[in-house]
Amino acid sequence: MASRPNKSVFVAGASGAIGSVLCKLLLADGWRVVGTTRSTANASLLSVMGVEPVIVDVYDRHALIRATRAAQPDVVVHQLTDLPKTFNSESMAAARQRNARMREIGTDNLVAASAAAKAKRLVAQSIAFAYAPGLRPYSETAPLDLSTASAVAKLEALVLDCGLEGVILRYGRLYGPRTWTEGPSGEAPVHVEAAADAARRAMTLGKPGTYNIAEEDGTVTSAKARAELGWNADFRAAT
Repeated sequence: MASRPNKSVFVAGASGAIGSVLCKLLLADGWRVVGTTRSTANASLLSVMGVEPVIVDVYDRHALIRATRAAQPDVVVHQLTDLPKTFNSESMAAARQRNARMREIGTDNLVAASAAAKAKRLVAQSIAFAYAPGLRPYSETAPLDLSTASAVAKLEALVLDCGLEGVILRYGRLYGPRTWTEGPSGEAPVHVEAAADAARRAMTLGKPGTYNIAEEDGTVTSAKARAELGWNADFRAAT
């Protein structure tokens, strides 16, 4: 994509599977990238990449607001999750509760920080496998299953109603480097690098709203993202 000189982005969750790829893409595009992490070790890795690292806990609302204001971002990107590095039933039981808290309280704090920093646009990750049972493929207008995805619905409402240009990316099941599986697994898969490219595009392209980001396997349709963001599920980052 074209270079964006003198533009700043605040990436919350910069050291994660999607966030780290996104940061590399944005740096190559000419963005000034400020990225958050909770780890000193990850902060060092971000710095080596060229990211300006900020060690901050998303649950520390005041510290997050200070950090976001200091970054003076044009765009804020929400790539925060609280999931285990490997998938198993025992680790996921506790992780679901932690991740729901991240989606609700963490998102609320990040929305407040984005508004305080006077960012123009807020791009946030959601999931494309939370739709209520119905006619497939699911489009963005299909209802979510609130019996199992109330925290997802809360995250999306916070972002879309925040007063900024809110963009929701409903990612399919991630695969690829630093995810739970190297190859597609389950319905509506999406490669982690294609997911990162969707976030990069959503920062400057498309209208505020919701976009499915997944490969076309009959589960969900990503036609809106292809049309408005120019997104391609086959995207892979240059090595």
